[in-house]
This record gives sequence, C-alpha cells and structure tokens, in this order.
Amino acid sequence: MANGQVLVQSLDFFTPVVDDPYTYGQIAASNSLSDIYAVGAVPQTAMNVVGFPLCHLGPEVLAEILKGGAERVREAGAVIVGGHSVEDDEPKYGLSVTGVADLVDLVMATNCRVGDQLVLTKPLGTGMIATAIKGEVLTEAEVPEAVAGMVALNRDASRIMRAVGVSACTDITGFGLVGHACEMAEASRLSLRIDTAKLPAYPRALDMAQMGLIPEGAYRNKDFYLPRVDGHERIPREEVDLLCDPQTSGGLLLAVAADRLELLQQQLQDAGILAAHVGEALSGESGRLRVGR
Repeated sequence: MANGQVLVQSLDFFTPVVDDPYTYGQIAASNSLSDIYAVGAVPQTAMNVVGFPLCHLGPEVLAEILKGGAERVREAGAVIVGGHSVEDDEPKYGLSVTGVADLVDLVMATNCRVGDQLVLTKPLGTGMIATAIKGEVLTEAEVPEAVAGMVALNRDASRIMRAVGVSACTDITGFGLVGHACEMAEASRLSLRIDTAKLPAYPRALDMAQMGLIPEGAYRNKDFYLPRVDGHERIPREEVDLLCDPQTSGGLLLAVAADRLELLQQQLQDAGILAAHVGEALSGESGRLRVGR
C-alpha cells in the first residue's frame, strides 16, 4: 500500500472442540484471528466460513455458533462483512480474516537471532483436553481455564510485542510447540532450546496425557518433527506429549532480545497474560530443537 502499510490475510476453520455452540464459535473465531495477531497486524474484516448439517442440528445451533464468532470479531475491533456456507455432515466453522500492519512493525518468524529469549503467552494442552471432552472423559465445566484460554484473543500479546520490539513471532496451533518452534528455527537459520520443565500446561492436560488421551495430530507431529529434536529421549513422556500437542487457539511464541526480556514479561503480566520464559535461540544447525530440563 502507498502509505507504508501492508494487507495480511488468513483463513482457518475446524470442527468443534467443545460441546457448547456459542463457545465453539468464540474459540474458532479467536483461532482464526490469531494468524493476523502473530505478524503484528490489526484485524479489519472477517468472513464466516461454515460447513453445517442443518437438517440434523437445526438453525438454532448454527445461530449460536455465528453469535459466538461475531462476539470475538467485535472484541477484536473488526467487522464481519459476509461469508459462505455449505451443507456438511459435521459442523465446521472459522473465518477468513483481513488485517493491516505498518510494514516497519511487521513481525515475521524469520528474524529470530542468536541469544534471543523465547516467551510463550498461553499454556499448552488444548489438544489433549479437547480429545477428553470428545471422549466424554471431561466436561467443559471441569476445564474452565483451558476454555477461557482458547476463547481469549492474542490481541494484547500482539500489541505488547510491537511496543517492546520482539525479533520474531509465531502462533502455536496445529503443529504444536515442537512444530512451530522447529519452523521458526529453520526460517531464522539457527536452532532453539526449550526447557521442558518450564512449559506451562492447562490444568488436567498432563492427567489426560498420562491416561493416553493423545489426539491423532500429536502422533503426526511426533513422526514429522521429533527427528529434528535433540534430547527428547531423556525427558518424561508427558513432556514430549505436551511439546507435540496440537493447539487450538494457542498462544504466541515470542523471540525477544535478552535485554528486553524483563520489559516484555512485565508488560505481559500487567495485561493479565501469564507468559512463560521457556528457552532461547542458539547458533547451530538450522531448524533443530534442543529440549531438556
């Protein structure tokens, strides 16, 4: 754009991860908005993307899903400008989102630097918790922290990362922390170290891992990414599961210069974001991850 701004576009949708349709709509919308926040952009417009078995679930359920999504879009300061729906055997919902960023403020996953410190803005474990909900091992009422975390926008974390001036960012979604960290390391041509003892987990997530309630996506992440991870054989199995757990509406992984770490942590804390300092960037083979305690 002529004024030094750039358009950023993203699209994401998925099947329900909770039973309540309104909450599902909120989570799906927050997840869709996250890609915009991850690059430091501000959402402007959104379009609904819907697959729905109208004859089986009825219009009332669809209306609640759309209401939940609309609430999150309003909270983000954006506007829903339309959308598209198709008949489908299983509900699917998400958004196509357009955002705007100043080119000088754009944050990419390619600019992590040796010595940068890694900060994660949301706990992990939503994949295992969603699997437990689908399997009727847990109810949404038993995991309010995880539900609230998935509903929460990454808006404030994105605003703070721009103000502090982080080096790089990626949001943590379907590839899990392991995948997104490896992709950041490869894009930045270095390696990352993760202290798995510092990884935050939502309540009940590790309990579900111990029970073997691991989502299919976690196994795919293990198969694809663990060959690039040094030290995973020496950490507890539950920590490997947490690393590989595919996240729904996960947090941001921020890489920040060491002399700005304290400022970043303080501003995140002041905004009510309980972020965790989980590792650092190292020189070494591009795209590799070291894990340990």
